[in-house]
Amino acid sequence: MQKIITDDLSALLDVLPPYVRAELERQPDLSDLVEVVLDLGRPTEARFPEREMMLNDKEVIHEDIEYITSRISTFGDDNRAGIARTLHRISAIRNRQGRVVGLTCRVGRAVFGTIRVIQDLIESGKSVLLLGRPGIGKTTMLREVARVLATDLRKRVIVVDTSNEIAGDGDIPHPAIGHARRMQVKTPAMQHAVMIEAVENHMPEVIVIDEIGTELEAQAARTIAERGVQLVGTAHGNTLENLMLNPTLSDLVGGIQSVTLGDEEARRRGTQKSVLERRAPPTFDIVVEIQERDRVAVHPNVAQAVDAMLRDELLDTESRWLDEQGEVHIEKTLHAEAAETHGTAMTIRSMDRHRLHLYGVNRGRIEQMVQETGLDVEIVDRLADADLFVTSKQLYRRKPQRVREAESLGLPVFVLRGSTPAQIRQFLNSIHHVRPEPVREPDPLKTALNEAEAAVERVKDGADAVELSPQSAYIRRLQHLIAQRNDLQSRSFGDEPERRVRIYREGTR
Repeated sequence: MQKIITDDLSALLDVLPPYVRAELERQPDLSDLVEVVLDLGRPTEARFPEREMMLNDKEVIHEDIEYITSRISTFGDDNRAGIARTLHRISAIRNRQGRVVGLTCRVGRAVFGTIRVIQDLIESGKSVLLLGRPGIGKTTMLREVARVLATDLRKRVIVVDTSNEIAGDGDIPHPAIGHARRMQVKTPAMQHAVMIEAVENHMPEVIVIDEIGTELEAQAARTIAERGVQLVGTAHGNTLENLMLNPTLSDLVGGIQSVTLGDEEARRRGTQKSVLERRAPPTFDIVVEIQERDRVAVHPNVAQAVDAMLRDELLDTESRWLDEQGEVHIEKTLHAEAAETHGTAMTIRSMDRHRLHLYGVNRGRIEQMVQETGLDVEIVDRLADADLFVTSKQLYRRKPQRVREAESLGLPVFVLRGSTPAQIRQFLNSIHHVRPEPVREPDPLKTALNEAEAAVERVKDGADAVELSPQSAYIRRLQHLIAQRNDLQSRSFGDEPERRVRIYREGTR
C-alpha cells in the first residue's frame, strides 16, 4: 500500500494554455495524469496510465508553446526545465535552428513508501544500484531513499541533482527529500565533478545520484565508494547482465577483462586458455533490478553474482514484492542443474508422475523429448491441474500475469535457460532425479575470444596475419588485449557493423 501525494498538479495546469487546461479538467481521472504532449501542428495529447487521448482537434501553434515556455524556468543544456518547488518536468524538442517545436510536460509526484521492499538494504549502509526500464520509478525511489536516510536515520545525505529530477526545480529543494541537502549541476557534462565536489566539500555519509551514464561518472562513483561513502544511484540498463556488457558502465560492477591462463591452470579449471574475469571489486555492493513498481529482483552480493555469470554458473537471486496489504514477501531462487528452479525442489523430486503447465516454451519439442526419454510426464492446460510451472527466462523476468498466478498458487517454477533438445532433456531428467547430460551452449563472447586465441596461435606458427569475425567495439577491445598479451600487433578495420580485428606479427600488416 502506497500513499501517493501529487506534487501540486494545479501548478502544472497553470502553465498550460487555457484551452488545454479546460479540456484536462473535464477528465474524470485527471489525478492520474502522466504527461501532456504538445507538438507543433498536431493536437495536444494527454497520457494516462491506462489510456492516451487527443484533447481536441485544435493544432498546437507557436504561441501555445511560447505561452508555456514563458511561465517555466530556463531550459538547461539537457533541454529540461521545471516549475519552482515542484517535481514537474518540461522537456523541449527543438528544430535545427534551436527553436522549440515540441514540449513534454510530465507530472512529478512524491510517492511515500516506494522503498519498503528494499528498505533493509538501503539502511544496511551498503552501496545500492537501482536498474530498470525508463518510467519504472527509479527516480521516485531515489527521492524516497534520500528522505528516509536523511530524516528517519538522520544521516548526512547529499543529492547530486543533475536535471532537478530528484528534488525539483528552483533553489529550494522539494520536501520529498526530507532533510537531505541538494547540489544542482549546471550542465550534465559536469555531473562527475559535482559528485567529487560533494564528497570533498561537504562530508556526506551518503551520496544519492541519478542516471550514472558516462565513464567519468562511473570513475567518480568508484572514487566516492573507496572513501567509505555510501552510494545509492541508478544507471542505464535493466539487468545486471546488461551492465556487465556495457563497456562504459561495467566498472560499476567490477569491470570485465580477458585473462590468458597457463596450460596447467586451464586444464585444472576445465576451460579454454582465454577466460573472462572480474577486474576489480564492484563499486556497488548490491544491485536491485526493478521489474515492476512493487516487485524487484535483488543481487545481494554483486561480486559473487558477476563471478558466477562469467563462469556460466547458475546464480541464486532474491525476488521481493509488496502485496495488497503492504506486506513485503521475499522468495529465494533455487536452481536445478538444467533450469532455474523457483519453489520447493524436494517436493518435485518426490513425485512419480509430473504434470507440467507450459507457458512461453515449445510444447511440441517437450512432447517429443518426453517420448524419447520415456519419462512419466503429462502436459496439462489448467494451472490447477499442474505440479510444475515451466516458462522461459525472458518471460519469468517480465513477470506476466500467468507467472504471478502460478507463484500465488505455490507451484514450483522451472525457468528454462534455453529450448535446445539437450537442455529440455536435461530439464526432464533433473525433475526425475536422473543425472543430466552436460549442456554446452555456445557463448558469443567466449566464441569471439577463442577465435582470437586461435588466431594468435596461427600467427605464432608462421601466418603473417589473421582476420577475425566482425564484433562489437567492446569485444574487439578484449581481442586486442589477447594479442597484446602475446606480444603481437592488432588493429581494427572496416565499417560498422562489419568492423573486425586483424592480428599480425610486427613488421607485417
